[in-house]
Amino acid sequence: MEFFEFFSTSWNEILMMTWEHIQLVGLAVGVAILLGVPFGIYITQHETLSNLVLTVAGIIMTIPSIALFGIMIPILSVINQGIGFLPAFLALVLYSQLPIIRNTFIAIKNVDPNMRDAAIGMGMTTWQRLRKVEIPIALPVIMAGIRTAVVLTIGIGAIAAYIGAGGLGEYIARGISTSYTTMVQVGAVSVSVLAIVADYLLGRIQKQVSPKTAHSK
Repeated sequence: MEFFEFFSTSWNEILMMTWEHIQLVGLAVGVAILLGVPFGIYITQHETLSNLVLTVAGIIMTIPSIALFGIMIPILSVINQGIGFLPAFLALVLYSQLPIIRNTFIAIKNVDPNMRDAAIGMGMTTWQRLRKVEIPIALPVIMAGIRTAVVLTIGIGAIAAYIGAGGLGEYIARGISTSYTTMVQVGAVSVSVLAIVADYLLGRIQKQVSPKTAHSK
């Protein structure tokens, strides 16, 4: 089949594009974690702010990705970065925020109040309580948010090829513009496989950080 022939003759290029895709998504989600997790923890203490933040993050998620990339172009053109890696990176960071902030917020809020009170009774400071009690308990739910963000950005990252950000979306964009169906299929399958592999690996990590129940063997 032409599909498998394309894979066999272009696997070097596919690997290179896969690495570009991983770099873009990995950096974007990494920055989103550094921003989103502390912010998610912070808004657990500010209910009014939490409603605003989660609403804004939800609105960003409803903006079509190609439109958000388009919004970035004139803004970043001021510093001659209207197309390429930077606008794609910033857009993916924004898209990653909702699942990370929301899951962090929910996870911390749902920590057993009795455990929190016990930590306070032991004289722990707020930071000590977060580090030793609340975050370890909340970690599986936070990981679920990160897992969702990674899979989401892998898919959206494919569209970033339209603004010159590289990655596996190059095959999809190139194939559509030249009506080369096989190239589109290879690009789509490659993105799907990358998302499945990432989801599986993060699922394993999530399982490792989940607390063992009394019924676990």
